[in-house]
Amino acid sequence: FFQKTLTAIKNWFTLFGWSKGQNPISVPYSLRRDVCKVQMTSSQETGFKQNLGKDTKTVYDMVFHLSGQLLPGITSSKSLPLDPVERILQLHWQHSTLLAFLKSQGAYLPHVMPEFLLEPDDYKKWIKVQTALKVSGKNSDKLSDKHLFILEDSVFETMSKRAWTDVLLQIYKVFVLTRVSSRNITDQLSLESVQKMPRIKSEPLSSNIYSPYERTVLTWLNKHYEKNRKTVWKDCQKGGVPPMRWIVNFDRDLLDGLVLAAQLAAYCPYLISTHFVRMYTNPKSHEQFLHNCLILVNAMHAVSLAIDIKV
Repeated sequence: FFQKTLTAIKNWFTLFGWSKGQNPISVPYSLRRDVCKVQMTSSQETGFKQNLGKDTKTVYDMVFHLSGQLLPGITSSKSLPLDPVERILQLHWQHSTLLAFLKSQGAYLPHVMPEFLLEPDDYKKWIKVQTALKVSGKNSDKLSDKHLFILEDSVFETMSKRAWTDVLLQIYKVFVLTRVSSRNITDQLSLESVQKMPRIKSEPLSSNIYSPYERTVLTWLNKHYEKNRKTVWKDCQKGGVPPMRWIVNFDRDLLDGLVLAAQLAAYCPYLISTHFVRMYTNPKSHEQFLHNCLILVNAMHAVSLAIDIKV
């Protein structure tokens, strides 16, 4: 389950998370690595700046693209200090700032510590620095034992991957999902056949699973399915018009491909005769579900909606 979630997140952020087109990412490796565009490099007695290139895109570029806001105190051209201890403290501060910013926007990340977002070697250095500061009594943060998590290498790698996955999910929740507008909900529900269906309440406390924005999307799915099912499958080759249904979740209710096909048909009606009439409208077996989803994915490719969704 986690691997499928991770793959979906990686694909979405690769395609839509950046300005100026796609930028392939790996979770957590590229996100941990690309934290600045300019790096200080030592050369015997002198230190000089090595520009990592304009094409280096950091997680801060991604947050700026999706939110339109710069993180306080962090700029694209900011370099990390040459001194190892100062570098670790700077990196930790940057990750702390990122988490604080996301939480201020409504992200839920109480389980993610800034040090979990570091690279493994940096994490070890961070533990050494904190332990040394604690022993010397110089730690201004008054760090207590419960705040210092010392993890084995394999455990840290798992924790870091999970932390970055949750950070990306929360970035999607607070900056992308919130763009869903409920302004047209009343128009969507004006159709007589849709009025007969039970309503999906949009109040914040009416669901402990879905946010108001997700419930708005469910309402949109219901509206298009009910409005289009008789039109899309009136000449169906493999069954009659599919029955009315109440779409209340994003997994089971979408498995047979019919609901998503109805959404696509609402915007691209020319796909009905070329693709959707060949779908099973009352699928029973795994083969029939697969058949429907093959047609759906082929239809998406036909309109260049190439978002790497597997059948």
